[in-house]
Amino acid sequence: MVEEAALRGLQGRLRGNLLTPADAGYDDARRIHNGMFDRRPAVIVRCLGTADVVDAVRFARQHDLELAIRAGGHSVAGKSVCDGGLMLDLTLMKGIHVDPGGRTVRAQAGATWGDFNRETELYGLATTGGVVSTTGIAGLTLGGGLGWLMGKHGLAADNLIGAEVVTASGGVVRASAADDRELLWGLRGGGGNFGVVSWFEYRLHPVGPVTSGLVAHPVKRARDVLQFFREVTASVPDELTLNGGLVHAPDGSGVQLAATIACHCGSLAEGEAGTRRIKAFGSPVVDSIGPASYADTNTAIFDAGFPRGARNYWKSSFLAELSDAVIDTLIAQFAVCPSPMSGLVLEHFHGAATRIGVGETAFPQRRESYNLLIVSQWLDAKDDDKNIAWARATYDALRPHMARESYANYQTDDQTKDAVEQAYGPNYARLVALKNRLDPTNLFHLNNNVRPTV
Repeated sequence: MVEEAALRGLQGRLRGNLLTPADAGYDDARRIHNGMFDRRPAVIVRCLGTADVVDAVRFARQHDLELAIRAGGHSVAGKSVCDGGLMLDLTLMKGIHVDPGGRTVRAQAGATWGDFNRETELYGLATTGGVVSTTGIAGLTLGGGLGWLMGKHGLAADNLIGAEVVTASGGVVRASAADDRELLWGLRGGGGNFGVVSWFEYRLHPVGPVTSGLVAHPVKRARDVLQFFREVTASVPDELTLNGGLVHAPDGSGVQLAATIACHCGSLAEGEAGTRRIKAFGSPVVDSIGPASYADTNTAIFDAGFPRGARNYWKSSFLAELSDAVIDTLIAQFAVCPSPMSGLVLEHFHGAATRIGVGETAFPQRRESYNLLIVSQWLDAKDDDKNIAWARATYDALRPHMARESYANYQTDDQTKDAVEQAYGPNYARLVALKNRLDPTNLFHLNNNVRPTV
């Protein structure tokens, strides 16, 4: 229990505000995207700038409070909120400054990809970001950052060129090629293990209108569609990023579909030619592929399918290959899916994202492959058991076909030391050394935790 006098002292130093359970706005501030988590922090600090972050981190350390960092609040594992500790809320920190001449951008940690894309698109620029616009830039980038531009421009983390970081001691440091290059390396995929990033700096790329959308077929054609998806992805250009999947119709009808989702970031003429084969395959019941802005692409395709407050339980792993056996297992498991909000997504990982060395960033998975995401999503708590059981059963059925690599941003209950070591692979020991230097007491542990050894 934190004394009232200590809380008043903290509030007196903040530009932002402090909330306790008795305050108006507390319940809304503590809620995160995943409705599975109903946790109640003792204190929520709503920061307006880096100085507020420093004071909150020092306060948590001084009073031995568990520290949760909320930026976008999309942590599917619920790591952005805690019970009884201090929730450091960055959602009001949304400053974004674009340098169109230098093709760079600085953005505060509370910005979402929707905020980010809106500002950079004014100058015809973008970088790889999330496929759901309400996702925060912070968590996605620090975990690696798969997205529609990764085939051409690499991951979000690959485009991170600088950061301002509040460390466990309450100091402020800069990570860049010139200032603590090793910390920058760790932030490129090593998660929130090393401090609170208050500002991010990214490299931007010219991105005009793209060719994007979804083509869907009746689920009875699922085997043909997924085999076609495998065939097409064997030779796609960097500009074309494709997802395949078994999904439910977005109208809530429960109709099951086999879909290919595309984004081509080349010229519109190249995009039309590059997606023509996908549009011509079979007799689709839905075809929305066409010209769109990049910002709209990151809003229109997936946003409606991931509403705030829905209950989510995900499992994920890269696949060794998209074999016929994998396809048959996906179809069999989707047939018994208990929720019309759930689906199975295959993210094709290729191009520029695979041409970076395993040790060049903390994110180690650089082999062309497919990332499998098992999305179990529903609305009513009484349905928890059957939806969680379906996700686990689907994962277990596909386990023989999985690679060792996994995408840490999608993990839920796999937060064991072995699972984290597997996610970081050969880079784990180097991450431990960085953790030992910057956070030897593991203040920042509500994440895909790299545990210190000092």
